[in-house]
Amino acid sequence: MTAISEVRPRVAVAERAPRSWEIAKRACFYGLLLFWLVVSIGPFWLSVVYSFMPKEHIYDPPRLIPNPFTLDNYRVVLSEFELFPRWLLNSAIISGVLTVVRTLFCAMGGYAFARMKFPGRNLLFTLTLVTMMIPGQVTLIPNYIVIGPGVFHLLDRLEAVILPGIAGAFGVFMMTQFFKSIPTELEEAALIDGAGRFTIFFRLILPISQTPLLALALFTFQGTWNEFLWPLVVLQTPEKFTLPLGLQWFKNEYYTLYSNVLAGSLFNSLPIIILFFIFQRYFIEGIATTGLKE
Repeated sequence: MTAISEVRPRVAVAERAPRSWEIAKRACFYGLLLFWLVVSIGPFWLSVVYSFMPKEHIYDPPRLIPNPFTLDNYRVVLSEFELFPRWLLNSAIISGVLTVVRTLFCAMGGYAFARMKFPGRNLLFTLTLVTMMIPGQVTLIPNYIVIGPGVFHLLDRLEAVILPGIAGAFGVFMMTQFFKSIPTELEEAALIDGAGRFTIFFRLILPISQTPLLALALFTFQGTWNEFLWPLVVLQTPEKFTLPLGLQWFKNEYYTLYSNVLAGSLFNSLPIIILFFIFQRYFIEGIATTGLKE
């Protein structure tokens, strides 16, 4: 009896130790998540708070709620800056057109790499992946020469922003990986019935590829809507500016209207935030799709 009574406390201590360790690990995990949440959301929340405060209080210590509260910054942005609606429209046109065109072209390129056999296919696909490693600044001058005085003469036009981005290596790679996961029996049956490649692609492949297509469209819209450097290079007239470029007009030679900048930036961020919360599942699935293998 004495031996049994001595063993039981030891067993209880042994069981209690792993349980305490699991609780400690979980507490550290959630603590890190909470810290990362504050670091990620904090700057954006402060931007929202100060956009609803008068410009005289823009340098006040950080606050969690706008006090005093005002809508003057938004009134100034929408009423006194006459080109602001035009900048919104330009951004919407460029982002909308480029999203549709790039999604279609990347899907076509991905299907060609995944299903069609032609000389140099593997080499071309490898070169496409290599371009993903080249910084955009490297191709800035060549693109400018092609768009501007070299070939198309499209400087200071919205087409100058759209044309270089009608296809992207990431989108081609993403769609290639997805199309490789589709069973070939579906296309073989369509070929037996007399369907051609274009018929199979548009009437069979695209309808069952809605998830990766939507994910690619969301990635494209997000990147195009926030793009700053390339529009800055090719757009010169204020009426042609996109919204990220137009926000620079809130800066003066001697001071910056930070309250107005924050209010205008919220208009720039709001569409992306809404799209993310509505289609966040497709963002995650789109990232996972790039890891699929044949």
